[in-house]
Amino acid sequence: MTAKTKFEEVPLEKLRWTCALASIPYATSQDGPPCDEIIGQERALKSLQAGLDIRSLGYNIFITGMIGTGRTTTIKQLLERLEKGDPPPDDVLYVNNFKYPDEPTLITLPPEKGRQFAASMDNLIEMLKRNIPDLLKSKYYAEHRDAIIEGQQRKQKEILQSFEEGAAKSGFAVIQVQMGMFVKPDLIPLIEETPTPFAKLEAMVREKKLPQKALDGLKQKYEELSEKLEGIFEQLREIEEETRTFLKHWDAESISPLIKGAVAEINAKFPHPKIAEYLAGAEANLVGNIELFKNHQKKDEERKESLDPFLEYRVNLLVDNSDLKQAPVVMETNPNYINLFGSIESTVNRFGVLQTDFTKIKAGSFLKANGGFLVLNALDVLIEPGVWMMLKRTLRNQIFEIQNYASMFLFSSTRLKPESIKVKVKVVMIGDEEIYNLLYFADQDFKKIFKIKAEFDSEMPKTEDSIGDYVRFMKKICDEDRLLSFDKSGMAAVVEYGTRIAGRHKKLSTRFHVIADVVREASYWANKDGKKLVGAAHVETAIRERFERVSLIEDKIQEMIEEGSILIDVQGALVGQVNGLSVYNMGQFSFGKPTRITARTAVGRAGVINIEREADMSGSTHNKGVLILGGYMRGKYAQDKPFALSASIAFEQSYGGVDGDSASSTEVYAILSSLSGRPLRQDIAVTGSLNQKGEIQPIGGVNEKIEGFYDVCRAKGLTGTQGVIIPHQNVQNLMLRTDVVAAAKEGQFHIYPIKTIDEGVEILAGIPAGARKADGTFEEESINDLVDKELQRLARVSKDFFEEKKD
Repeated sequence: MTAKTKFEEVPLEKLRWTCALASIPYATSQDGPPCDEIIGQERALKSLQAGLDIRSLGYNIFITGMIGTGRTTTIKQLLERLEKGDPPPDDVLYVNNFKYPDEPTLITLPPEKGRQFAASMDNLIEMLKRNIPDLLKSKYYAEHRDAIIEGQQRKQKEILQSFEEGAAKSGFAVIQVQMGMFVKPDLIPLIEETPTPFAKLEAMVREKKLPQKALDGLKQKYEELSEKLEGIFEQLREIEEETRTFLKHWDAESISPLIKGAVAEINAKFPHPKIAEYLAGAEANLVGNIELFKNHQKKDEERKESLDPFLEYRVNLLVDNSDLKQAPVVMETNPNYINLFGSIESTVNRFGVLQTDFTKIKAGSFLKANGGFLVLNALDVLIEPGVWMMLKRTLRNQIFEIQNYASMFLFSSTRLKPESIKVKVKVVMIGDEEIYNLLYFADQDFKKIFKIKAEFDSEMPKTEDSIGDYVRFMKKICDEDRLLSFDKSGMAAVVEYGTRIAGRHKKLSTRFHVIADVVREASYWANKDGKKLVGAAHVETAIRERFERVSLIEDKIQEMIEEGSILIDVQGALVGQVNGLSVYNMGQFSFGKPTRITARTAVGRAGVINIEREADMSGSTHNKGVLILGGYMRGKYAQDKPFALSASIAFEQSYGGVDGDSASSTEVYAILSSLSGRPLRQDIAVTGSLNQKGEIQPIGGVNEKIEGFYDVCRAKGLTGTQGVIIPHQNVQNLMLRTDVVAAAKEGQFHIYPIKTIDEGVEILAGIPAGARKADGTFEEESINDLVDKELQRLARVSKDFFEEKKD
């Protein structure tokens, strides 16, 4: 058959979309207004607006999309611009619970009132600290107090005097006996008006100076009087206790009007049921603790070791919303448990024991956002211990309890259980599709509390308006970072790069963090070049330098190909060998390089053997591609005979695993070449997915693959015949480098779009693929005819072999 020498190529104008300078609306980026609105995310904006407007339970928002598509910036701008009819939320305070100190009382007050109430309580204590000591020093107070003391002492003196007189009549005197550090009253007999101890009296009895009967009488009388003396002492103690009670009542009587008056003023200023209840407890407690004000002036050393003696009467202003004009917007960038939900702090006293109180309750971002909006990163929320469970429980119940997070792991002598708070927070979580799906299908509560999903697209339609938006975005970046302005060619180059990232001629990328970096770096290169405006050359330099900074691996692979360590042929023709194209994704960038794919065929029943799979180096998508390949071969060539074929295919010098089905068409070409015996061109590289009908399907990374093979050909020498076969659907994705386009324009490099396997094999083998004739055979000496005949031969060999084996 006659070999074809001319094949359809991709038109030059479709190898790279070029932004016409006329489509740029301004002469320089400085001439246009900056872009303040969100670009290219209409779908997401509608979802966000609905989520922000609906205030019902569970209408929290989960934002998905690629990093750099403006998710965080968008929600921040929307929240700032949102017309919030709601007033600022109430201040949140905790005060001491005088009845149950380990259960602090919650009080909510309108904005600014919380700060005023806390100041009023502080002023109350300061006023009492000044006035009560002054009152205690007054003549009126001292005279009445002295009168109470003197009256009680007089009663004690009368009782003692009466007892002493009775004891004297009985021959005894009351004396004070020193016992260590204390003095104890005792009785001693009087002999001839002289106090004489019992030991001396016993000696007098022995000396016959005192009758035994008299001594026995004195001892009996001593026992009787001692009992009376104990009773007297009990009376004296009762009088002392009575004196303290009288003095305490006097303190309360004299000081309580001062306390009640001050408390009444606060009550009148803050008419609130909980405040009234709290102030009643505080008033009673103050009246019962007058000693605090008598001894509030301590030595500095003592004060350092002690707590605030008036701590019970302080106010813990947990959330102060006095500065807010509308609902709060909180963006928590570090949502660990304490930052998000607050804590109850503890201190270590001088005995090494942890202790806490209601003033050590601290608010987190969640409580500060109460009545407003809280923005979180989903991944951060999930990896922080305890955060996700607490967050969803609070959103579900709309009840928030501050807990001592440290007490979950440490022992604390005091544990507080603050009164729970009713909350209403609109949470916006930012994540990716994988996290959203994980939570949606694995957590039953997730779909109930995050009912709004806002999807941010990584691309937008390319229109005059969107190109204008790109230019205004560049203006914004230039203004913010004080960069050089761009001329029309520079702006057009940035738009073209946006198309390259998007991967389609009709689209522009919305990954604006990448675009912004290119703008910044292009300005740097223009400034270094001494230019006042950034042009297309500077943009191209910025793009090239961005990749060269991280392209070490690509350079090493290219170097090994040039040295011959990695075997790649770019000239001649070989049987059973094709140059496939692979993309290496390094995270920051990706690049393409050719890979030698070989096939060996023989008689057998194994079908297509995927060597990569047998070595556990093949991904699931590649395995599927090989199975589809086998289906295509059987469907086309094994309708009238057994498929007696064992064909092994391999990615030569591949040591890191293979995935994807973009090489399935390449593998078919290698097998067809091995079966037909026809050599395939090595100056042509191939990419394209295959279905079971032999149709070529589109693939990803087409630009990187073409450029990778072009770089290898250029390094080894362009011959004018080299090129790449691609799926025809990928023509719309072409955005090749300018040097590749220039080589194609000069006829040094060729891009062939194909729709079927037959079209591709004709380019590679140089002869027609061959159509099936009416009798079921293929055109003589075509690729399909040669393959079919070889498969018939293999079927006969297989049949003869097994028949012989039977005999």
